[in-house]
Amino acid sequence: MIEEVQRHSVHTLVFRSLKRTHDVFISNQGMLPPVDETAEKIRKAVKARDTYGLVMDRVRQNALRPPQQAIMNGMADKQPLAITDGSIPGETPNVPVVGTVPGTMALTTSGGGGPGTQTLVPRKAPAMPKPKWHPPWKLYRVISGHLGWVRCVAVEPGNEWFATGSNDRVIKIWDLASGRLKVSLTGHISNVRGLAVSSRHPYLFSCGEDRQVKCWDLEYNKVIRHYHGHLSAVYSLALHPTIDVLITAGRDYTARVWDMRTKANVHTLVGHSNTIASVISQVAEPQVVTGSHDCTIRLWDLAAGKSRCTLTNHKKSVRSVVFHPSLYMFASASPDNIKQWMCPDGKFTQNLSGHNAIVNCLAVNPDGVLVSGGDNGTLHCWDWRTGYNFQRLQAPVQPGSMDNESGIFAMTFDQSGSRLITTEADKTIKIYREDDTATEESHPINWRPEILKRKKY
Repeated sequence: MIEEVQRHSVHTLVFRSLKRTHDVFISNQGMLPPVDETAEKIRKAVKARDTYGLVMDRVRQNALRPPQQAIMNGMADKQPLAITDGSIPGETPNVPVVGTVPGTMALTTSGGGGPGTQTLVPRKAPAMPKPKWHPPWKLYRVISGHLGWVRCVAVEPGNEWFATGSNDRVIKIWDLASGRLKVSLTGHISNVRGLAVSSRHPYLFSCGEDRQVKCWDLEYNKVIRHYHGHLSAVYSLALHPTIDVLITAGRDYTARVWDMRTKANVHTLVGHSNTIASVISQVAEPQVVTGSHDCTIRLWDLAAGKSRCTLTNHKKSVRSVVFHPSLYMFASASPDNIKQWMCPDGKFTQNLSGHNAIVNCLAVNPDGVLVSGGDNGTLHCWDWRTGYNFQRLQAPVQPGSMDNESGIFAMTFDQSGSRLITTEADKTIKIYREDDTATEESHPINWRPEILKRKKY
């Protein structure tokens, strides 16, 4: 006869298992080694020394000092008052007590007057450097010819012509002096988003939303190379100034380094978590800098193909980065702020606040004029050294366009730094130059240091 198996609940089985475990190990628990009191004291002393060592040293030093000297040193640390005769608070001093005003007086100890002698010296107030005067910029030429938004611009190293790329899939080359169209290059099958002209070869490089990166031979005005590898739209490209290397970046979250001649993908720079909107290159470290919609800027080691630093100060997408032509610095643009950084480690310098728009592009010339272009057609001109905003412009909309077609997508200075070329959403190219008739008397600097204090974060 088969015995009926008794079924128990899960709680009962767990309780029995716990009881069996307790019965097995109870004998071992009763045999714990005795506590060594000496070792425990040493352990606590080491831990206290490691945590509070600096405080303990300060207390010991104060205990060894004479009472009067300890009080004086404590007051010198806090600097609420200046006592000039070494007297103790509460007694009648020989010289009246003088309160220090921040930024005017400082409390110092002199060695010649004996221990505890305090002297008053003037402290220099922190001074904001006065910005350099720059003449205002004015619009002097509007060029029409594209049939779509003009998205990118590049100036030839000889400063004779410049190229623009547009949503009409055409690259146009214009004479810089006269503004006349020289050549139209067709070949892209989608929007053209980036252009660069080589300073050592007769080559023009272009990239677009068709995932293509093209090399154009300007002697024949034909495509001679394609660089295949990007998985999505390519938004920006840059040429290394001294070696035959091309860097492209875009919507596949990567920047790719290409050998210009062999078309080999030397490095794939991986690390961003969103679209890379801008890439720039220079000779010194960091040789490559990228700005992304993931709100970060990355500095790359070109030889190793790895990220050497990530800057996370921006709170919104970084749409443009630009190197200063002569200083070892660069700037980045975002809807929250324009920020300046020191190379090679990306040390933050200052914020340029006030351009309340989505800043799409930046340009800087050798005179220290930084210009930012917004999605609403606004141009702000800044003094690079002090961050002073000396001019604000609103780009006029081309007749026949809607007011919301006033966005500025790209800008660059020519090689002399005297002309600014902007490409805009009203399908035009606008050229600005300095106002020759302006003087410091007619356009004075409205310089108020109290409004120029920068928040550092």
